[in-house]
Amino acid sequence: MEVVEIEKLINDAIELDELHVKFDGSQCKVIAIADFLGDLSRVKKQQTIYAPLAQVINDGIIHAVTIKTFTTTQWQREKMFNLPL
Repeated sequence: MEVVEIEKLINDAIELDELHVKFDGSQCKVIAIADFLGDLSRVKKQQTIYAPLAQVINDGIIHAVTIKTFTTTQWQREKMFNLPL
């Protein structure tokens, strides 16, 4: 699976301001940025980003997912510490 395909799965399901994905073998790292994420609990944030990937995870294409979420304000402060993936 290509990074573009993973980004499409997430972007088709969720409206984000920014999305950064790194896929290395079977491990996927996702950074999602959107203001609505600030209103969600930590678990709900993870579930929101994880849900569009559930099928490819169940199919064994992706084995491990690391998700980091930020609001746009948080991202302005944190991006230098979190990029590149």
